[in-house]
Amino acid sequence: MKNKIIDPFTYNIPSIDLHGDDRDTARIKIIDFLENNIKMKNDKIIIIHGIGTGVLRTTTHEVLKRQKNVINYQTMHFNQGSTIVWLKIDK
Repeated sequence: MKNKIIDPFTYNIPSIDLHGDDRDTARIKIIDFLENNIKMKNDKIIIIHGIGTGVLRTTTHEVLKRQKNVINYQTMHFNQGSTIVWLKIDK
């Protein structure tokens, strides 16, 4: 069994995995995930969309672009199949 390397900087960040979803399902899941994490006051989340054809990454970025509580987002440098999102949290 191979040892799994865990990135200590992203290990405890809430994440959602969209593998196997279509555009519409992914869009709904992303919006719900954003709303739930805003309620829980999480200021950073990870959306795992995979690499594949890029459909889920494009959908993810389109949804994030339209959300008022998203401060910034970017595809993770060391994992092109994930996007890290910074959220605006009211304190």
